[in-house]
Amino acid sequence: MAATADYVGAMKTTPIVLVPGFWLGAWAWDEVAAALRAKGHDVTPMTLPGLESPDADRSKVTLADHVDAICKTVRAAEHPVVLAVHSGAGVPGYGASDRVPELIAAMVYVDTGPATGALDPDFTDAEKPLPTKEDLAKNENLDGLSEEQLATFRRRAVPEPGAALRDVPKLTNKARLDVPSTVVCTGYTSAQYKDAAKEGQSWLGGLTELRDVTYVDLPTSHWPMWSRPQELAAIIGDIAERATRSPTDRATARSPDR
Repeated sequence: MAATADYVGAMKTTPIVLVPGFWLGAWAWDEVAAALRAKGHDVTPMTLPGLESPDADRSKVTLADHVDAICKTVRAAEHPVVLAVHSGAGVPGYGASDRVPELIAAMVYVDTGPATGALDPDFTDAEKPLPTKEDLAKNENLDGLSEEQLATFRRRAVPEPGAALRDVPKLTNKARLDVPSTVVCTGYTSAQYKDAAKEGQSWLGGLTELRDVTYVDLPTSHWPMWSRPQELAAIIGDIAERATRSPTDRATARSPDR
């Protein structure tokens, strides 16, 4: 399966890879990516397999395809990256940190967490379209989003491959546990995240096993790349700058293809 990526900029700080959540492509990060590039960062927003267009064939796309696509983009960078994943991308993002931990200088979970289980193991359809306007408002935090932004979201949204919901991430490499990780808490507070992790919610399962986790509260919608893009860019950029100043042992190794 193919993924598209937009490579821009020369290496000045630790490269940044941005992975959007359900129904979204690289375009969702436009404002954040522009703010980061204005500060000299090397930024690569991704579109995961099956999300390229409404006409894409999603019937055979698996969670493993999403992990593979992220790993391919990470490997393409000249240096270990800051990998920022949003919402549903927390599942393949954590899977990628298991696959190539030495190529990830830091993880950033944007209103999501390192999932250790399937998001919806009982989901059987080939794809999941964006919920209705009413259901979205009922089940998600939309604080700070304009009607224009919500209309753009609905116009550009692509159904999510069903396997992204029902597949279980493959986690076998304990080196992932040492990847520095930051959770940017927007739709829920950091206290709520910690409580949910302690309750055993699998979409946050990694939070109880990771050895280096920082929480940042950024009260806003579940889509902070639209409702507070400048602030989110500043958080991600600061993490990249700190990773550049304090490279870890992972920065000295390149990962074999696996």
